Amino acid sequence: MISINQFVFNPFQENTFILFDETKEAVIIDPGCYSVNEQNALTNFVRENGLKVKYTLNTHCHIDHILGIDFAKETFGAESIAHAEDQLLLQTAVQHAMAFGLALESAPSIDTTVEHGDTITFGNSTLQVIHTPGHSLGGICFYHAQQKVLFAGDTLFKSSIGRTDLPGGDFDTIIESIAQRLLVLPDDVTVYSGHGDSSTIGFEKTKNPFLANI
Repeated sequence: MISINQFVFNPFQENTFILFDETKEAVIIDPGCYSVNEQNALTNFVRENGLKVKYTLNTHCHIDHILGIDFAKETFGAESIAHAEDQLLLQTAVQHAMAFGLALESAPSIDTTVEHGDTITFGNSTLQVIHTPGHSLGGICFYHAQQKVLFAGDTLFKSSIGRTDLPGGDFDTIIESIAQRLLVLPDDVTVYSGHGDSSTIGFEKTKNPFLANI
């Protein structure tokens, strides 16, 4: 069984998640730590719980979700994973950071890319990769079927969806991604998003105004 710990990092109030199971192997989803205090909070949690961070997993590569990739790599030796179609966002990360008044010395690097249908294993746990373009070209979600939890990044929020006016965004595409690849999951799946509160697939089917016509 995986344990889930949530942090809220950086000026964008981005949700970073640490997942680990009884083996103490762990993954960090969307490492957004930026300040020294945020880096320390992440490091202290890992050390206090005796965790071995195997991977950092990015649902997408907008600036607020990637600020801690290299820190996690240097501190924990974590291999970084994302979808190949978000590589362009990484290449322009320094410019994007400057546009928001953030300091980023160099663009973070991704060690391994994944595609829809791939699986990622840490300890005794397995996450399924679900490609959900629309917020970005390479947007992906991570699904733990046994525990019925979905890490949706900025594709799906409680009563909302990810914005589609950023590079790689498209409204029709994100609606199609949600309809065909997320709303087909069981209603009692918990949805952990990249910002804000958690929800469930069942709640979003009936209460999300952006999905009313699906």
